[in-house]
Amino acid sequence: MAGTNKSKTKDTGTAGPVVILVAPQLGENIGMVARAMLNCELGELRLVRPRDGWPNDAAINAASGADKVIATARLFPDTAAAIADLTMVYAASARPRGMVKDIATPRAAAVAMRTALAKGERVGILFGPERSGLLNDDIALADAVIEAPLNPAFASLNLAQAVLIIGYEWYQLGVEVPAERLDSGAALPAPKADLVNFFERLEQHLDQSGFMRPPEKRPTMVRNLRNLFQRARLTEAEVKTLHGVISALWDAGRKMRKD
Repeated sequence: MAGTNKSKTKDTGTAGPVVILVAPQLGENIGMVARAMLNCELGELRLVRPRDGWPNDAAINAASGADKVIATARLFPDTAAAIADLTMVYAASARPRGMVKDIATPRAAAVAMRTALAKGERVGILFGPERSGLLNDDIALADAVIEAPLNPAFASLNLAQAVLIIGYEWYQLGVEVPAERLDSGAALPAPKADLVNFFERLEQHLDQSGFMRPPEKRPTMVRNLRNLFQRARLTEAEVKTLHGVISALWDAGRKMRKD
């Protein structure tokens, strides 16, 4: 559906949520995602291990003019690195995952993202590979899941469709943010890099203490713990406190073992 008016071009910048494609398969799909992003004034694209490499001529061709989004796309080795500087992350998924996660519609998520950005947070949305979607370990790094209310007998979307549906709800809100939800004096949630560092330290100590048994249940236990702390929306100060708790408990345990 044509409708481009270059006289009304706006600078997309980085004001909106970051779109993060985890292990995208086809360059054409990345290009169509870039086009969907520009439709909704979203400008920041991050790619995690694109299968066909980057840069990609097929992505440029499929972008159909969304060249700026393609040109400024950033490459990351894994999901944790791609979200390290973000404080709020959503995972776009239509499949039940057996995890306790808040689930939001695209419209509700758009309101929450606008509110978070107005408070100075950095927000991102994870999208998985075209064939399989996001892995559970990726979803465990997100604060909540976005699920579009579609035909339950056929809710599957291609990558660009998923980005467009969420981006559309974001764009339609404009700058209208419910003022009663803003609290300029509140501490911001910790960046995901701080949370992942805490997760890895906690899991290391739990491994050493023998808590992660039996071994085949470890992945599920790790995801459950990460989801628990994600729901708490921890601040930087709270993460530091939890590091102190780990240190105190570990030192006390070591002292008891010596005695």
